[in-house]
Amino acid sequence: MEAPTDISAQTDIVVRPVRDVDAEALGRVHATCWHETYDHLISKAALENVSPRRLAELWTHWAQQGPEFKMFAALADGDIVGFVGSGPARDRDAPRERELYFIYLLDRFHGTGIGQQLFDAAIEPGEAAYLWVAEDNPRAHRFYARNGFALDGASHTEPFLGETLTEVRFVR
Repeated sequence: MEAPTDISAQTDIVVRPVRDVDAEALGRVHATCWHETYDHLISKAALENVSPRRLAELWTHWAQQGPEFKMFAALADGDIVGFVGSGPARDRDAPRERELYFIYLLDRFHGTGIGQQLFDAAIEPGEAAYLWVAEDNPRAHRFYARNGFALDGASHTEPFLGETLTEVRFVR
């Protein structure tokens, strides 16, 4: 049995702010990550409607927000493989002022440390923040717990791709 390969040791990894020119690549990676993350939670038919082009349009907007928004991309050998976004809380009853909106990384890069680099770019060490994550996503739950987050008991059901997804809230 071979030891796991440390991808970051053989790959040039860069985490940098999202740029306007990244929108198309981010749309593709975003769509792929949704397939990889939600295939057990959302029907294949709903996931087939995910449009990389539509997600690229969203990224064009997200890349142009103000300085209180932190949007970063992770690149491996020049190709975007993941992304993260945080900013002002969106919930009326938000437990913290900063919210981690999303963090996605292509499956093949899980366990390489790149997800942690993305997280660290969007949330300052020890910064009070909160996030919503799919209830049935144990890998993400473990990641957030390692970063000092804990479930606070809040949950809600969100519309997602024409279906519903139950999310739980983590706070630190």
